[in-house]
Amino acid sequence: MVLEQLLAPVPGGTGRYAAEVAQALAATAGPQDGVRGWTAWHRRTAEAVVTGLRGRRRLPLPRRPLTVAWERGSWPGLRGVDLVHAPTLLAPLGGRGPVVVTVHDAVPWTHPETLTPRGVRWHRHMAERAAERAAALVVPTRAVATELARHLDVRCPLVVVGEGVSGRLARPTDASARRSALGVGAGGYVLTTATLEPRKGLDVLVRALAAPGAPDLPLVVTGQAGWGGVDLAGLAADAGLPAGRVRALGRVPDADLAALLDGAAALVVPSRAEGFGLPVLEGMAAGVPVVTSDAPALVEVGGGATVVTPVGDASALASALSSVVDDAVLRADLLARGATRAGEFSWTSAADRLWELYRGLVAPSTGRGRVISEG
Repeated sequence: MVLEQLLAPVPGGTGRYAAEVAQALAATAGPQDGVRGWTAWHRRTAEAVVTGLRGRRRLPLPRRPLTVAWERGSWPGLRGVDLVHAPTLLAPLGGRGPVVVTVHDAVPWTHPETLTPRGVRWHRHMAERAAERAAALVVPTRAVATELARHLDVRCPLVVVGEGVSGRLARPTDASARRSALGVGAGGYVLTTATLEPRKGLDVLVRALAAPGAPDLPLVVTGQAGWGGVDLAGLAADAGLPAGRVRALGRVPDADLAALLDGAAALVVPSRAEGFGLPVLEGMAAGVPVVTSDAPALVEVGGGATVVTPVGDASALASALSSVVDDAVLRADLLARGATRAGEFSWTSAADRLWELYRGLVAPSTGRGRVISEG
């Protein structure tokens, strides 16, 4: 497993994916199997420690030179392995051994305006190389598989493998104390967890809370600042919200996130585009009503257990939030359906599906461009 994303300045959802998949693979490995983590050259690699892995190794190049090198070829390769899984597009493509690449979304094609121009170019280039040279592409939803098939000439199996909920997000016994320490008081709040970037639709959520009829609750935002200069305080002021109505906590430890989920009146994912939307699954598993945009992957993951509003429609989002907060019957229905839907996903089942894929690739019997759903 290439675990370089765990050492990125903003690991984000793909960093959580890499860590969870690696840990689940290690936990489900057969007697002849094993998982080792690989990173670029860093002096400190503590953030890339994953339980159960057979150690980790550093490649001979730092992150930036490694990115350039793998953009052009497969050197430096990972030695002594049967198969490489790159959980992002940073992958050593073109070598002799099979390489599996996870492609998390089709945003560089469907919503390029939500990325930097350099990011669009790099992601498109690496995805095109992966579609041509990888042994298989793994995607988190059928929505992503459909979009990628429209934009790429995929010459390998396209395998849909869902995600799961981290065991580290179980409700802590000191949840109330943790919320107090974070300055989040009693009485409920709207929660969203996302990297602060334009694609995440936080501007729409802020406008929704300022709209007539919206619930009079604080907004708590967890997640690191990404690109694009998303200024939550400025967005709140422009929308006419009072100071302190929007609380940006930055990246928080898993136990704190679990405590915040435990006390939320609603979890909102207003993204303009997603490939999976892990917070949707985490919210449902935590017993929180979830409201999302109608981005296809979010609707797919929600599976009828969430309230869905049109992308970018602040008025509709305000109305949905009001219903979720005030309608006890709706809330109870969402919680019941959410728990059932969340139970259909796990990192263990994802790992089992991946081991099946790996073994098939070591003794290949797969076909070009075939979409394979999670079993």
